[in-house]
Amino acid sequence: MPRKLFVFLSLALVVASMLTACATPAAPATEVAKPTEKPGANPEPTVLPSEPVTIEWWHIQTVDPGLTKWQEYADAYMGLHPNVTINITVLENQAFKDKLTTVMQSGNPPDIFQSWGGGTMKAYTEAGMTLDITPDLDADGGAWRNTFAPGALAVYSKDGKNYGVPWDMGMVGVWYNKDLFAQAGISEAPTTWTAFLEDAAKLKAAGIVPIALGEKDSWTGMHIWAYLAIRLAGQAGLEAAISRTGAFTDAPFVQAGYKLQELIATDPFQPGYLGDNHDAMQGHFGNGECAMEISGQWAPTVQAAQSADKKGVPNLGIFAFPAVEGGAGDVTDVMGGGNGFAIGKDAPPEAVDFVKFLTTAEKQAELAGLGLLIPTVKGGEAGLTDPNMVAVQAMFANAKYFAQYLDQALTPAMGDVINAGVQDIFTGVKTPEELAQAIEDIAQTEL
Repeated sequence: MPRKLFVFLSLALVVASMLTACATPAAPATEVAKPTEKPGANPEPTVLPSEPVTIEWWHIQTVDPGLTKWQEYADAYMGLHPNVTINITVLENQAFKDKLTTVMQSGNPPDIFQSWGGGTMKAYTEAGMTLDITPDLDADGGAWRNTFAPGALAVYSKDGKNYGVPWDMGMVGVWYNKDLFAQAGISEAPTTWTAFLEDAAKLKAAGIVPIALGEKDSWTGMHIWAYLAIRLAGQAGLEAAISRTGAFTDAPFVQAGYKLQELIATDPFQPGYLGDNHDAMQGHFGNGECAMEISGQWAPTVQAAQSADKKGVPNLGIFAFPAVEGGAGDVTDVMGGGNGFAIGKDAPPEAVDFVKFLTTAEKQAELAGLGLLIPTVKGGEAGLTDPNMVAVQAMFANAKYFAQYLDQALTPAMGDVINAGVQDIFTGVKTPEELAQAIEDIAQTEL
């Protein structure tokens, strides 16, 4: 099958799976939110031989509660299996991506590692760096497979085989400090790009920094450009560019660059934002120094952890990225994805068994109760009480179109070009046309 056709079909599968998961109350996504099974209905960990085994696990939970909980779960598993040693490597998001790229090039992936699925995971799979765990999912009549929401599980599959599983699913939106909005005289969240810019101006006039950004990690700013592209191109335009019936040099993608320049020209970000990373961005927002940030479902816990008082914004809200006037996209369309565990090619059976242990409904419910995730396992939603997580779940459940993060849905090379190219818009190195052409150039070789 030609690569470009494969990529299109793969992305279509992801989108179709997510739409299936989010469209109606009876669809698979509802299985995430609908308490169909009590926690504890998951299969028991497999009984394994007792030879000494070491598992290398890389994750990106750098702050609590995730940092502590992952360690507790590893300790609990080692307590149940004294022959197993789990070595945990904790890395900040960008450092993880950089280091993972290096070990993949050396052909030595970790046994378990953070993954967002999509094109990046598929590229590693094509390179032979991941392990097919389909037999484990389908064992005992699909006992483990049937615990997952199908749409979320499909993000970690290629050609009908799974190389990882999800532990979280969500989306990027605009988080905002309701108290700072009120201080600036803003009573309602903006729904259009024009209103968004007007509110940013009102915030500045009130002496409030409108938006926190950590553009040292280029993927944070990519979220803004990508949302503008989705709002302007719509589902049809984006899928046409990916399937090669269209191009990333088409007008909506160029216009997305101009809209981003329009925002940058208003100087809406905190001083030094080009040198701040993602965690610093969350800290600025969590300290009440900025009124908004464009971030995912992880934002409430991370901004609290990075804030000085470790509590974060007390009066927090989220709204959909605004519609762009004249664009083909719908304001309900969302961009997001999830977090998952991918399995390295040489992982021992105990690594898969440990992931099975990590993705039980009990642990999903516990982590959901801590506001750490939106469950992907049936029964996990029993712990979903945080109103912020409930709001995120409702937004992606109501989306007409769900686009996976562009830097993860496409190949790693394309993701790098998009992230770096958008960063060049922030620094003034590239024009919107040059960014669009750079993405199109890499698309012609990768898709």
